[in-house]
Amino acid sequence: MTNTGHESNAKLNLYIKFLKEQLAFEPQSAALHYNLGLAYSHKALPAEAISEFKQAIECDPNLAEAYVNLGGLYAETEPEKSMEANLKALAINPDLGPAHSNLAFGYLRDGNPDQAVIHGQKALELMPGSPRAYQLLAAALIGAGRFEACVQLSKDMIKQSVSTGAAHFNLSIALRAMGRDEEADEHSQAAAQLGYQVNQN
Repeated sequence: MTNTGHESNAKLNLYIKFLKEQLAFEPQSAALHYNLGLAYSHKALPAEAISEFKQAIECDPNLAEAYVNLGGLYAETEPEKSMEANLKALAINPDLGPAHSNLAFGYLRDGNPDQAVIHGQKALELMPGSPRAYQLLAAALIGAGRFEACVQLSKDMIKQSVSTGAAHFNLSIALRAMGRDEEADEHSQAAAQLGYQVNQN
């Protein structure tokens, strides 16, 4: 670890220590539990982060951001809990871009691209220029067979210099599905030149 990394880790440890000390005096503070959950997330301690986000929600059931972070932590290991947490977040605040993004990922994983498109579109609307939101929406559009929409979206992202390598790659997939192989090859090559890993079988 570099000196900068050591310093950053030391600061994070001090911050965690400070939050835990504060919680000794304010155990019902949703904000303190939430911030401690974020700190544990940054420290790659998911079990501790999940515990703190749950406690934050117990202290304030309307803390939508805690549900979003909880859903993000559950995404890989407990997908049903992830979907449930993100849906609860949107019930509180329907304009949380990360929750829509998480749901787009979840619906894609569950083989429901149409629902993924809905949440992917909302995520990109709320977080314009987000590479993750774009890539999830592009994948959802391809999965839903909406190739022309994916072409237009990917071209827009290239113009905006958003996730450009991935945009060329997704564009090549959509164009190939439409039988436009020559154009698809051009964009596949562009993706490779930009360092995007192209793996077509």
